[in-house]
Amino acid sequence: MNDAKRVGRAIDSLRACDEVLVIDHGSRDGTQKAAEEHGATVKAAIPGVDRGAYVLDLKNDWVLCLCANEALSEELEASLHEWKQSDADAETGYAMGVREESEGGWRSCPSEVRLVNRTRLKWTGDLPPNKDDTPAFAGDLIRFKNP
Repeated sequence: MNDAKRVGRAIDSLRACDEVLVIDHGSRDGTQKAAEEHGATVKAAIPGVDRGAYVLDLKNDWVLCLCANEALSEELEASLHEWKQSDADAETGYAMGVREESEGGWRSCPSEVRLVNRTRLKWTGDLPPNKDDTPAFAGDLIRFKNP
């Protein structure tokens, strides 16, 4: 919601993805227009619907979840391209490291599960649940504090 200044960067980092769906939660700052200009399909959020339910609207089984204040590092993007060329369908999901912008610079955060097979994992929260034994990709999600 109201992330017009950041949503373009997030979408542009998703070159490894076959489709991009942005769920907008009532933005009034041009977020929808910015997302569409960067090639995303935009759907309005439905009040009371869990964010994980929107994966039902996708064409592909594998779903990469990204927030508007995040982007893929080049290394993570390369890992995703390599993964798409492999036969990696045995897993339910994959984790990725997170680097977060803070007042004192960048800090490493625990890995998060962000790429999941929607036919094998259902979730109700904002993002897929984290599991300790989930394989991880090389590269990081970069979480920005400021636009």
